[in-house]
Amino acid sequence: MRDINLNFKEKLKSNKFLITAELLPPKGVDISSFLRRAACLSDIDAVNVTDNQRASMRVGSLAMSKILMEQSIEPILQITARDRNRIALQSELLSANVLGIENVLLLSGDHPNVGEYCDSKAVYDLDTIQLIKTARLLEDGVDLVGKKLSGSPKFCVGAVVNPSVQPSDLQVLMLKKKIRAGAEFFQTQAIFDVSAYKFFFDKVKHLKVKVLPGVILIKSKKFMRFIQSLPGVNISEKIQNRINSAVDPLIEGVKICSETIREFRSFADGVHIMAIGSEEYIPEIIKNSL
Repeated sequence: MRDINLNFKEKLKSNKFLITAELLPPKGVDISSFLRRAACLSDIDAVNVTDNQRASMRVGSLAMSKILMEQSIEPILQITARDRNRIALQSELLSANVLGIENVLLLSGDHPNVGEYCDSKAVYDLDTIQLIKTARLLEDGVDLVGKKLSGSPKFCVGAVVNPSVQPSDLQVLMLKKKIRAGAEFFQTQAIFDVSAYKFFFDKVKHLKVKVLPGVILIKSKKFMRFIQSLPGVNISEKIQNRINSAVDPLIEGVKICSETIREFRSFADGVHIMAIGSEEYIPEIIKNSL
């Protein structure tokens, strides 16, 4: 159950097992489906709004984050470096704060060649660490060229890490660099091997920063093959067999999610749930993970 007396930044300082989830903005201006899916997440600690995920054009994450706030759901605004230069990135960060949005997840973003606009030009004017530093610089009241701001924003800055990529020590190094740049929390790619994540977690738990392992809902055999093709996602043979032999792969996927979260509850800081269009199953997943 979400504690409405604490915001997400305050919860990061508590011992609470945090649960975040993810919503994709609509591809068009009809937001009715987005609102229906958001209504299923009222008890989540915070909800990420993706920024043109998989390099696919959608309504902007800033607009949909504001919509979530109007529904009394605390958003985490994702901002990628892929589509904006340093001028637009600073403007987006300031615009978010003007609208009352403080939680931002700063990441590089999928390259256009993986999406529908493979001929479009990627920007990547700033890398992720530079972008995190930029958010912190704006908090100090100046922009990237040293101009003084009229009023300073405040952010709760998140970043991503992928514990499944080897060597894991390189991922630990990248996490430390992002912490030094100003990251306060982390979310990860989908994790299916809890014991392998525990090995990574034990290397970073002394850093006193919350890391929320990603848990993805496998909805079908076809979807499993898709996510298995993504870099850094490793699905065990046991889970593959469960999905392939299931009468209803979606129901089996819900069970796997619940079981995985239950395992994480014994040591992790929380989880980040990615249901990708099937958010109505998230309350059941959480209930059965207790």
